[in-house]
Amino acid sequence: MREARTAVAAEAAHLPVLTAFLQEFWSAAELPAEEAVAFELALEEVFMNVVLHGAPSAGATPRVDVSLALADGSLTMIVEDDGPQFDPLTLPPPTLTGSAAERPVGGLGVFLVRKMMDTVSYHRVGARNQLHMIKHLARE
Repeated sequence: MREARTAVAAEAAHLPVLTAFLQEFWSAAELPAEEAVAFELALEEVFMNVVLHGAPSAGATPRVDVSLALADGSLTMIVEDDGPQFDPLTLPPPTLTGSAAERPVGGLGVFLVRKMMDTVSYHRVGARNQLHMIKHLARE
C-alpha cells in the first residue's frame, strides 16, 4: 500500500499545492497518466466547494486535508475539512437539458465527480466532513 497526506487552508491560492501533491503521488506510484485527469478534476471541484462554501459565518478559514491511498489496484482519495456540516451527495441532480445559459448554476461538479469515480461517499466524523472517492485503476 502506498499512502500520502497533506493539508492546506481552504484558500483558492492553495489549489496548485494540492494539484502538485496529487501529481507527485501519481508519478511516484507510476499510475496511468490518462486516469489522472479524473482525480485532478475531482480534487479541484471538492476543494473549491470548500473554499467557496465551507467558511462558517464567523469567518474562520477551514483546513482541508487530502489523503491518497493506493491498494489492490484502487486509489482512494479522501478530502476532509472542518467547515460546517455539509453532505454534497444530497444535492439534487443538475438540470442537463437546455443551453448552459438557461440552466441553473450549481450541482454539476458533484455530478461529474460521482460519474468519474467508482464510489463516492460522505461521512461526518466528529467536527469534520469527509468525502471518500474510490476508483479502480487500469495498470499498464
